[in-house]
Amino acid sequence: MLAKTYPYYLANRARSPNAALDVRDKHSGRVATRVALADAKAIERAIAAAADAAAPMRKLPPYARQAVLEHCVARFRERHDELALALCIEAGKPIRDAEGEVTRLIDTFKVAAEEAVRIDGEVMNLEISARAAGYRGFVQRVPIGPCSFITPFNFPLNLVAHKVAPAIAAGCPFVLKPSEKTPVGALIIGEILAETDLPKGAFSILPCRIEDAGPFVSDERLKLLSFTGGQVGWELKAKAGRKKVVLELGGNAAAIVDADQRASLDRVVERLIFGAYYQSGQSCIKVQRIFAHESLYAELRKRFVAATKRLKVGDPKRRDTFLGPLIDEASAKRLEEWIGEARKAGAKLLCGGRRESNRLEASVLENVPREARLNALEAFGPVVTLAPFADFDEALARVNDSDYGLQAGVFTHDLAHAMRAWDELETGGVVVNDVPSFRVDNMPYGGVKRSGLGREGVRYAMEDMTERRLMVLREG
Repeated sequence: MLAKTYPYYLANRARSPNAALDVRDKHSGRVATRVALADAKAIERAIAAAADAAAPMRKLPPYARQAVLEHCVARFRERHDELALALCIEAGKPIRDAEGEVTRLIDTFKVAAEEAVRIDGEVMNLEISARAAGYRGFVQRVPIGPCSFITPFNFPLNLVAHKVAPAIAAGCPFVLKPSEKTPVGALIIGEILAETDLPKGAFSILPCRIEDAGPFVSDERLKLLSFTGGQVGWELKAKAGRKKVVLELGGNAAAIVDADQRASLDRVVERLIFGAYYQSGQSCIKVQRIFAHESLYAELRKRFVAATKRLKVGDPKRRDTFLGPLIDEASAKRLEEWIGEARKAGAKLLCGGRRESNRLEASVLENVPREARLNALEAFGPVVTLAPFADFDEALARVNDSDYGLQAGVFTHDLAHAMRAWDELETGGVVVNDVPSFRVDNMPYGGVKRSGLGREGVRYAMEDMTERRLMVLREG
């Protein structure tokens, strides 16, 4: 079970000025625990402490940063079951998905521990003409300084890890605002970081109200803003001033099933089901749009709908539950409305569509108009659209016919098709022979168009959290 209350972390220390934030069990709807809520004064103190910690963090040697990250890895392993249960309760995440996320949390900190001692520079030959004779160049990477992180509800551990772990590895102090809907996982990470010898002010983890969160974006003492969430990220970028900004803003990810996949349909459907409905579809790279070649469309539709109907729905704490609740009733109502809108515009509902409180049945539709919100926007729930295509180039064009571009999946045995997809799809990543939902935590991850700006993945995040500093040396 969760603790009765959780403190926030201000300048490395646990503080419990109140227990003002209720965190609900997303399955039962009951209050599961209460969390300390930071006010504007606490946020100001945290940012000031991070600014003061910039020099000590910069001077912390790589092996010491690595030791902090390795301590976290060991403690996450010891507290694996507690972390998974916290996810299951506060996010409504089925326990098997929750355990998978704890594994990814550990993986991300492991990779960061390795990268902490690999921040290399370079030696430059500057003698490109006679005027530069006798000059050499040297480049080192130095921490950018205090960072601001804002994370969403859907991966309360791993999306926090993808900001916190690279910051420690790079030598950057940080302030973090976790989602007020799922703050517990981040606070447990804070509890473990507080056990280490990080310099005072190196981290603050502060659940807070939106009206108090402005300084996370606008304060000029913060040198980088990394935000994961919805389209409001573009508004935050406009308010961020001169600081560097990294945005991961979701998408309506598509999967293409090529004509040569008939013999592989069982595996294809299995992966599509996973990609569409894992953690109730609340993932930026969940499968939302499926395009299947017309020669196998009818068979894929039959198998996919049948598999969707078989999904086990229920208490996320039960190991046989695949589909749990959405984060709140408003999210389920929104999707119910989008389904109704699509049907009025001519779409056919193949299964699902019914809602009860914050639960929505796994739903499949076809003939969804291009402009319907269910097709054009990010669904972020257990809803999928199906459509046939006649040739591969048509499928690529339909995937690209979107304002988003995070990741895409392409099931094909044709190497030329795989390479063309990689060349032509306007996405941050193309996954061949699997769903766009696939992610490993050391790969560059991010999108184009409305899906965001910049890349995560430990090494790539560290590049944003460091700057190149040049020294020119003249001989003699």
